[in-house]
Amino acid sequence: MSSKNSERSQPSDIYFNSGDLKCSAYLYRPDQQLPSPIIIMAHGLGGTRKMRLTAFAERFVAAGYACLVFDYRHFGDSEGQPRQLLDINRQLEDWKAAIAYARQLSGIDHSKIILWGSSFSGGHVLATAAQDSNIRAVISQCPFTDGLSSSLVMNPVTSLKLTALALRDRIGAVLGNEPVMVPLSATPGNTALMNAADAHSGSLELTQYDPDYKNYVAARFALDIIRYYPGRQAKKIKAPVLYCVCETDSVAPSKATLRYANQTPEKEIKRYHYGHFEIYIGDAFEHVVNDQINFLKRTVAI
Repeated sequence: MSSKNSERSQPSDIYFNSGDLKCSAYLYRPDQQLPSPIIIMAHGLGGTRKMRLTAFAERFVAAGYACLVFDYRHFGDSEGQPRQLLDINRQLEDWKAAIAYARQLSGIDHSKIILWGSSFSGGHVLATAAQDSNIRAVISQCPFTDGLSSSLVMNPVTSLKLTALALRDRIGAVLGNEPVMVPLSATPGNTALMNAADAHSGSLELTQYDPDYKNYVAARFALDIIRYYPGRQAKKIKAPVLYCVCETDSVAPSKATLRYANQTPEKEIKRYHYGHFEIYIGDAFEHVVNDQINFLKRTVAI
């Protein structure tokens, strides 16, 4: 492990091992001497830690919580070739590696590990917590919970184009070819993983915080998304879960999310009139982050 900055008031730029590669992360510590709870955080579909996750982390740290904010392998500042490879199983492995790293940190209360995910990672934290009974609490923000529901919001013609690209990419990978890339977001009518009316403009709002952001991933991912149902595991989670649900969500339909949320043994459900991408910025951010801090104070005391 390495650290470039040991000042407690500023995040340290660290890495931890996931498999045989390194995930880059920011480690924030609150200005206190007692062992701190820690919140582990990562972004959604193709996102990086710089895309407003630091804004959430800064608010959590001010409330007394340490934060570990990481980039998945193949994205951001983390290792991994080919770049922009979005692999569900590898990302879930990265979550487990981040938890293992947090559990060996000094100055951390290892009995108080919290998972925070948004959009695609909002599903990852549900799947991860369902398999780890020692997680203390979970925050799942505008979460992806149901592959079929998310796929059905896509125009059928666009879905067919994505499938063709995905097959070409998957076959090419077997033959050792360079990945076939597909845009993460685009305007309506254009081929992308997200092309709802608010998807591209909303993505651009966030990408300004990471000038190195790449608006594409290996197309093979389109074959996997429809088979991923992290919401089905919510009923196995022992920790309290806060669901922050965007009622007008154009990417992760709220109807499916609410169905799974209501099956969660210990849950709190907050419903918002914000869109999927609004929740990271401005008044919507203030509203949601305050709800999240209040949830943390009630469930995981400092």
